[in-house]
Amino acid sequence: MPELPEVEAARRAIADNCLGKKIKRVLIADDNKVIDGISPSDFQKSVLGKTIVSARRKGKNLWLELDSPPFPSFQFGMAGAIYIKGVAVTKYKRSAVKDSEEWPSKYSKFFVELDDGLELSFTDKRRFAKVRLLENPVSVRPISELGPDALLEPMTVDEFAKSLAKKKITIKPLLLDQGFISGIGNWIADEVLYQARIHPLQTASSLSKEQCEALHTSIKEVIEKAVEVDAESSQFPSNWIFHAREEKPGKAFVDGKKIDFITAGGRTTAYVPELQKLSGKDAEKAAKAKPAKRGGAKSKQDDEEEELEKEDDSAKPKNQKPKGRGKKPALKRKTKDSEDEDDDADGEEDESDAEEKVVKPRGRGTKAAIKKKPEEKAGNKKQKGRRS
Repeated sequence: MPELPEVEAARRAIADNCLGKKIKRVLIADDNKVIDGISPSDFQKSVLGKTIVSARRKGKNLWLELDSPPFPSFQFGMAGAIYIKGVAVTKYKRSAVKDSEEWPSKYSKFFVELDDGLELSFTDKRRFAKVRLLENPVSVRPISELGPDALLEPMTVDEFAKSLAKKKITIKPLLLDQGFISGIGNWIADEVLYQARIHPLQTASSLSKEQCEALHTSIKEVIEKAVEVDAESSQFPSNWIFHAREEKPGKAFVDGKKIDFITAGGRTTAYVPELQKLSGKDAEKAAKAKPAKRGGAKSKQDDEEEELEKEDDSAKPKNQKPKGRGKKPALKRKTKDSEDEDDDADGEEDESDAEEKVVKPRGRGTKAAIKKKPEEKAGNKKQKGRRS
């Protein structure tokens, strides 16, 4: 799942390999769900022959600064990824395109060949990313509405504590609010709260000065470490809760301590009850009505929740709600996909195709029709039996 460290790794790969080079060939996918607000042909004409001057990032958004505007901008969504042919760029769980697959990938949404022969592609297997062509990316949504970047524009401890003191919501969803701090997603939020020993359902304004300082420190340390290793999760410290987030409830442990899974802000949340305890009024409320565990559905529902977060981050118009309804049938398909997605790219391809069918012909209606036919036949046979 691309969060700040993954997008920063992609930005650095572009900065190290593509700057000062001219775009001599462009292929833009005919996919208006991902390519936002411009036709493929107009997109191609606007960037062909331009030189890449720099690669920039804010939060989970990246854009290429060319020698003249407009500039290609990428919102990574659930599975957006940058690939540079012949260059190792971090591959994260839900995005990886196998090296044996065709190039450019059939999932490619933006492909350019540079004047030295180097080829760059932005792929999206799940079609929740957005690729835009913007005159000034920082002046328009979604980037214009982002809070300070967690890596590049960190608040001071005092600013952070004062800001938290004004927030009457629980801390986990606040950290996920890209208007508060940009770049923190689900896994980083769980990690920093664990490292700071703060319960994800603790109200932000109730945090003590010491807790604010601990959280400020953990945000800095977790993000800097993840960026230092180019978001390569195998190099994350072994005592991070990250490594056990995909384990099943009852089998997830960190440093020998049990991890529980709850829902916080609509998101599957991993925490250690022994170390992350509610206090004050929050503890009193929890004693009366404890949050329900998510059970074995944790990792399978993460996909849907990641989609919702990314859509919340984006500057989409008012068609957001219908899309949310369309996702519900896809939850059933995620069960197999969650188990197989590391090893079976074809499995993800099938699911991606299925998601397109849900959006276009309204898959629920199709399913209902399929179910009715065998029932009607069965009913007819029974009636004949009674008559005879």
